[in-house]
Amino acid sequence: MKVKNNHLKILLAAPRGFCAGVDRAIEIVKKSIEKYGAPVYVRHEIVHNKHVVDGLKKIGAIFVEEIDEIEDKTRPVVFSAHGVPKSVPKEAESLNMIFVDATCPLVSKVHREAENLDKKDIKVLLIGHKNHPEVIGTMGQITDGKIDLIETIDDAKNYERGENNKLAYITQTTLSVDDTKDIINVLRERFPDIHEPKKDDICYATTNRQAAVKKIAKDCDNLFVIGSRNSSNSVRLVEVAKNNGCENAELIHSESTFPLEKISKCKTIGISSGASAPEVLVNEFIENIKKKFTVEIEEVEIVKEDVTFKIPGKLN
Repeated sequence: MKVKNNHLKILLAAPRGFCAGVDRAIEIVKKSIEKYGAPVYVRHEIVHNKHVVDGLKKIGAIFVEEIDEIEDKTRPVVFSAHGVPKSVPKEAESLNMIFVDATCPLVSKVHREAENLDKKDIKVLLIGHKNHPEVIGTMGQITDGKIDLIETIDDAKNYERGENNKLAYITQTTLSVDDTKDIINVLRERFPDIHEPKKDDICYATTNRQAAVKKIAKDCDNLFVIGSRNSSNSVRLVEVAKNNGCENAELIHSESTFPLEKISKCKTIGISSGASAPEVLVNEFIENIKKKFTVEIEEVEIVKEDVTFKIPGKLN
């Protein structure tokens, strides 16, 4: 097709892409393969990105959804960055399996919050999305019935506390900051004595990537987020763009076709990527654009990230 507008400005959101928890999780799989040899099993996608998963498969990772799918129980298993219910390491222990926990430390922090609240006999409300692996993992830290899921503002409005129930809330780390805030405001209004986390549970990377998208959204004719469809933080970035001045925002995932026609109608586009999307995918997207357009790139950085997380000592 003929390109209507040959000059294109790209506003490149920063920070974008890999966060410290994702970096750590990928490194844990690589180090496990170095230490134990291949294959190493990984329970659930280590992070939600096909490019990353395919790359790890090539060096000896085998991905399964449950431990009982692992044929050779003498091989190590790595738990994904999203975290797992307590029953999972218990199952691995009962089978005498070597396991390495790649749960993001910020997710582990939420797990500990849930445990500590439960010990104090406080009913926990988890703000999150049903069936997301992180939510399944967090709800699996304490006994069934002692934690309830709040997905929407309506859930918060309609929640009924039991008699004598002290309440507290915690949140999934990858939610939209704004959506979470609205749900929390309803809970505070309805239950003024609700216990709150000492520090916001939404992870620094989620907050920073959403803030960067907010910064550029209103100046973009279209905004593209590189990431996977099952990546909560990537999907939230699209929502944030739409809610902050760029209605034409969409996710570019592994099965997306290059959106040449849409881009050709734009003077300025925005690009960001989810916390599990490698920078190589952003670069490939931009290189495809350069084949058709004269490109001016402006990186809009709102904060420099210097967070790092240590890998488990057993892999050193």
